[in-house]
Amino acid sequence: MENEYGGRLILGTGAVTAKRDGTDPAGEADASVQWLLQPRGTAQLRGPQNFDRSIRKGIRLAEYEHVLGTHAEQLKEIFPDGVARLWGATPVKKETHPKGTALRKQKVGDEVLFYAEKSFIAKARVLGLLRNPELARAIWGELKDGRTWEHIMALGDISEFRIPAAPILSALKLHKEVRHLTLVRAAERRRQLGLLNELLSGQEPAGGSASVGDRPAPPTKLGREELLRALGTLDADAPGEGYTRYGSLTLLWAIGRLVSGQRRLVPWDVFDHEVGPLLLDFGDRDAGVTPEVAFRHVQRSRVWESEGIADEGGGPAPAEDIAKPGAAAGLTPEAAKLLQQPLTRAEAIGLLCTSYLPDVDQDALLTRVGLAGYASASGAADADVENEGSGDESPGDGRRRRVNSTRPERDPRLVEKIKLLYRQKCQVCGLQLETRFSHYSEAAHIQGLGAPHEGPDKISNLLCLCPNHHVQFDKLFLFIDEDWNVRRSRDGELIGTLIRHPEHPIDERYVEYHRGLCGRGRYSLGSD
Repeated sequence: MENEYGGRLILGTGAVTAKRDGTDPAGEADASVQWLLQPRGTAQLRGPQNFDRSIRKGIRLAEYEHVLGTHAEQLKEIFPDGVARLWGATPVKKETHPKGTALRKQKVGDEVLFYAEKSFIAKARVLGLLRNPELARAIWGELKDGRTWEHIMALGDISEFRIPAAPILSALKLHKEVRHLTLVRAAERRRQLGLLNELLSGQEPAGGSASVGDRPAPPTKLGREELLRALGTLDADAPGEGYTRYGSLTLLWAIGRLVSGQRRLVPWDVFDHEVGPLLLDFGDRDAGVTPEVAFRHVQRSRVWESEGIADEGGGPAPAEDIAKPGAAAGLTPEAAKLLQQPLTRAEAIGLLCTSYLPDVDQDALLTRVGLAGYASASGAADADVENEGSGDESPGDGRRRRVNSTRPERDPRLVEKIKLLYRQKCQVCGLQLETRFSHYSEAAHIQGLGAPHEGPDKISNLLCLCPNHHVQFDKLFLFIDEDWNVRRSRDGELIGTLIRHPEHPIDERYVEYHRGLCGRGRYSLGSD
């Protein structure tokens, strides 16, 4: 019978009801269980982030009460703790498409195999099925054509691993990749269960600091995840704290050169002239680390390379090597390409500053290396250009001069809209600050409008805050985690849950950007 569930939530009944731990009530040989091969989605579609939030951590139902509709009570029945693991699929234009068949024929009790990067990475059982465009749009947004992931599966406990997909796909006579939701009938699943279990038996169980499902295959090239993890573990093999401090200063300097369009690799004399004073002013003078060590030390991290210099295991390079023609060092081409991306660059800068340089005047440091503006959410101060020879200077101690000032344009209607929506109450603390005749609040951009952030002036990039929390948010003292909790950047301590109005769609991309600036991005050490 076709699964025409429309707006209803289909719950498991009888023998096909899957347990929350993902096991069959009748054992693995349950004849009715099918496989649903489900792509996790690419980074462009925020697949990794959505998987982490919607499946690993789960969706807090209380935050989506306004769009749950008739599904509210039944979802609470499936997830009595209030945290739901949900995954969605977009509708198809042609019902004859294999994905259309999967959407019609899927049922409660089926087993979902998640696919990413030529591997199967996780499995879970379907506990319920629903169709709810409003809920999907609130959780995951929508595509450019307006479609959203409205065919939603409520899933049981997740089991993570990483096994190659090719053997199973080949045995199923499918394409080499899983490009859309694909149904594997129960009989075919039973024939291939042995192969799946064989592949799983050769894997480590998920656990430790990162689950097996998180671990990439041995990397052939540097990706965003590997880059940020490398930056977050500079101290893993460092002989001492001074090495790590010098390494992070060196990398910030290199990122500054990248932003300003300068050469990636530099000879020793340029490095010594520019980085030497930087290390002297912001480094640990008692560590005994020299610029010669910094010239090559971070090469261990896969983001740095040197040319024409003998490998001395990260120690000081011989003077005759670093000074000879052709000797140079700098970011690898792969690292430089990744750091051209605004979000990755913001996360990298925040990670380096927070992890290794917490006691440094970061505003002064970042300005010094050409990264002015990354020390605050609003960006660099407005650029003032003097009108030379204007003749408008006034005598005395308080004399003035006329300047031309450039700053991003802001739509005052958006400011009024966000304040009206929250009735001037702060989204962090709920304070409604009284004035003589009214109330006062401030509109804060999540991803700043100023350079280098270049955030948009949209309601989805705005918060309504009291003056105190606006300053703390702007100065990166506060960040918003993936569950919409407000926390302190330095230690992750919970301050409260961000107050959100149902008619205020906050774009998670801007929140992620601000979180990266705070050094609390997804791959940051100690991130929650």
